Amino acid sequence: MYALRPAITLLILLTLLTGGLYPLLTTQLAQWLFPVQANGSLLQEGAAARGSALIGQAFSRHDYFWGRPSATGESPYNGAASSGSNLAASNPALDQAVSERIAQLRAANPQASRTVPVDLVTASGSGLDPHISPAAAQWQAPRVAAARHLSLETVQQLIEENSDRPLLKFLGEPGVNVVKLNMALDALSSGR
Repeated sequence: MYALRPAITLLILLTLLTGGLYPLLTTQLAQWLFPVQANGSLLQEGAAARGSALIGQAFSRHDYFWGRPSATGESPYNGAASSGSNLAASNPALDQAVSERIAQLRAANPQASRTVPVDLVTASGSGLDPHISPAAAQWQAPRVAAARHLSLETVQQLIEENSDRPLLKFLGEPGVNVVKLNMALDALSSGR
């Protein structure tokens, strides 16, 4: 009976410490040090949240840039179903899916080079990646410029302005957040 009392006391103390105090402290520190990231890295348009900078969105209109294909099942870019396609490079289903995507992209972008950037036809490991390479954005620029009645130079400048570059070259590749780029396009088109 004497051993039970210290065990129960320790259980209550550790529950309060690790189940209450520690989560409260880390939440408050995150809100204080990294408020944008702690709240989902939301992209605001006026007072409304347009999306997250961390999760892509399915764009299919010709006046928007398109992101990487999503492998999240029935609903593209579903944050609750993050997954890759898990198809091996030797799988004929992957070859067929990539061929279909290439045909669709070439049909939508007849003025672009025949060589389609690989990130426009393959899904990321999570199926949620909001970024494409600057080359993939430039490949789509003529289509978007024509659909928006903008000069190609204006659209290319917008791509450059919305490109993320790593701090040091060996820390990663440059990328363009498609959601941010499309928001910048909308702002330009509406004169904001």
